[in-house]
Amino acid sequence: MPHRIWRLQLTCPQPSCTGSMMKAGLYRTIRRVLDIDGWYLMATEYLECRRCKKKVGGWSQGIIRQLPHTYSCQFPAVLTYRLSCDLRVVAQLKSRTLGNSAAQLCNTLRETHADSWMRRAIHYLGVCEQFLALCSVRGPFPPPPQMPPLPSAEWLLTVYGYDVLMRLEEYKARITSTFGSILKMDSTKKVTKKLAGIASDTAVWVTNVGNEHGQVLISVLTSSEGSEGLSCMAAGLMRRYQHAGVAPPQLIYVDRDCCSRDGVSKTAALFPEWGKLLVRLDIWHLMRRFASGVTTESHQLYPTFMRQLSHCIFEVDSGDACRLAEAKRSELDGKHGMVGLTDAEVIRRISKEEWRLHCRRRTRWAEETALLINDLLDTFGGPAGRDTLDIPLLDALRIQDIWKTQRRHLSCIQDPPGVQLYTQTGRLTKGGVSLPVYRCARGSTSLESFHLHLHRFIPGKSASAKYFQAFLVDGLVRWNEDRAAAAAPPVAAEEQVASLRSYCGHLKHILNQKSQRVLGLHMVQDFTRPAAYTGELIGVEYLYQQTGRVLEDVSLDPDAPDEAAAIQALEEADEGFEDDVGDPTVFEPEPPSAITAAAARSGDPADAPRSEPSCPAAPDQDAPPEAPEGPTPAAPHSSDSEEEIQCVLKLAQALVEIRNLQGLSDSRVDRLIALWQRLPECDKRRVVYPARHQERQPTGRFKAAKGKNTSCPGKESL
Repeated sequence: MPHRIWRLQLTCPQPSCTGSMMKAGLYRTIRRVLDIDGWYLMATEYLECRRCKKKVGGWSQGIIRQLPHTYSCQFPAVLTYRLSCDLRVVAQLKSRTLGNSAAQLCNTLRETHADSWMRRAIHYLGVCEQFLALCSVRGPFPPPPQMPPLPSAEWLLTVYGYDVLMRLEEYKARITSTFGSILKMDSTKKVTKKLAGIASDTAVWVTNVGNEHGQVLISVLTSSEGSEGLSCMAAGLMRRYQHAGVAPPQLIYVDRDCCSRDGVSKTAALFPEWGKLLVRLDIWHLMRRFASGVTTESHQLYPTFMRQLSHCIFEVDSGDACRLAEAKRSELDGKHGMVGLTDAEVIRRISKEEWRLHCRRRTRWAEETALLINDLLDTFGGPAGRDTLDIPLLDALRIQDIWKTQRRHLSCIQDPPGVQLYTQTGRLTKGGVSLPVYRCARGSTSLESFHLHLHRFIPGKSASAKYFQAFLVDGLVRWNEDRAAAAAPPVAAEEQVASLRSYCGHLKHILNQKSQRVLGLHMVQDFTRPAAYTGELIGVEYLYQQTGRVLEDVSLDPDAPDEAAAIQALEEADEGFEDDVGDPTVFEPEPPSAITAAAARSGDPADAPRSEPSCPAAPDQDAPPEAPEGPTPAAPHSSDSEEEIQCVLKLAQALVEIRNLQGLSDSRVDRLIALWQRLPECDKRRVVYPARHQERQPTGRFKAAKGKNTSCPGKESL
């Protein structure tokens, strides 16, 4: 009751009216609010405008927004037409980690409410027992009231969507307050199919722009593929940097449109105001293009090929490598008692994660990389590129076409001079040796990691446009806040303040304002300072501008009827965020090339297979003919009869005899058919090979498989 109890002077929430509000009695509706372990009732007052005579409830958003922060922070619940929910329940939906989905929360609430109801029922029945013992009241007693039913998980997410929509402008302002000097731009098709309603099947790509710290500057849904539909997004980014007075970025990594034959790439043309912006191709995407020239990724030599391809592109800093090898040797000596190891044995025990954290890398010159890759393709394209089954690793025609088209991109992956790609974030002691910990800004790996989590921002299988926008913006804010601490400069020990894990930016800002006035200090760290929203289009708004639609406004009036639930079909599986994965271009260097810089620049890959693979010896001329290629016959089971075994052997011998014949006579055909008919039924069944090919790759970094076309049919199943 802000007017009746706090004596606050309020104005009419209608846009065209400025009249003051006065008391109009109590609001006749009493809200039943869902809490963690039960329900409570909420009442409010009725307020009437002196000028337009419009009446509103004291819990409407038009009234709450006028309250000072001291009072508005005390409002305990989110109110919708059909459901009112306490903020403590809504807070459980903010962090949708593994095992903390909306369905899991609904189950937890049911269990908590059931336990609380049973405790109250036991208390009531215990009091009834006391009356029966005193014989003051004779039954029957009325049973305790039934436990009120709980809402579904879909409606819980609808309430959570309302909570986000109340602060949507603030969230978009926090997103547009993010900057970076090294940008990454990448697109994905994830999450577009979750857009329901009239906007379904209109979004083709989700384009994201990130910075060197892994934060996302902007995320938009587009109705077309390529850079043609991103001009408004690029103009908004350039305007953001200009209005904030921030220096333009130096470098941007992309997965396409990195160069052009006329000298100006499509990516550079998107940002004409950033004349000094350098465009570079993400190295992992270049390596994946070469990987598309292999016959199958399950080949025995595929990991070796990818490791050698990385060595052709990168060289490790010799000082960092020597320091890490020394620390690893000391650790092996002290903890594991492994004394007297050679340099090669020590380096083989260094993990990829240790190379990534403690060793800086730089790209080789384009000419040197071209020579190394050409030698690598020649090596693996010859006899050394075949496995023990004589299956080649590389498809000769396809890999040559790839090399011709991708050779010009070697200059697009070079580290630009003068740009600091590595930042030291701390130090780690290993084996008594202090090692620096580096964070690398090269490539768009951080955006690929973001794409893994993007579709989990929108829970369920589909969401309407307004709730899709709310969930997406909320997920972006939480993603950026998690990575804002790494982007903040280090603070001296005497200046450090308590770090509260909170994503509520307006609460942080208000607390810091009041603590600065009263105490003369900031009580909480706020890495993303609030700023005015510059009007950049984010998410579905960008898609609607391209398609000519207008994103409908959401009525936050709790007394207005609700529409359908925000989520139409909620997945039973937990919506969880996986841990970030490391840089996929990092491979452990070979012992000779990891320590000395001279060997790192050698013209020959260190562990390229040069010798012929082991294979069976050539058959003798007098030896009996080989059995035809096919599945190896299984050893006869002990329960098989001798007659059945002889039938199989006779048919096999007959087939071996005709393998070199130019044709078959009728008598020989009849004999083969007769031998086939004598076989047992179990031997007549079709041979089923183990399934090696999968339509969709269930594991791996990007959760996507290669195309179905292959130049070696049958080799994968073999």
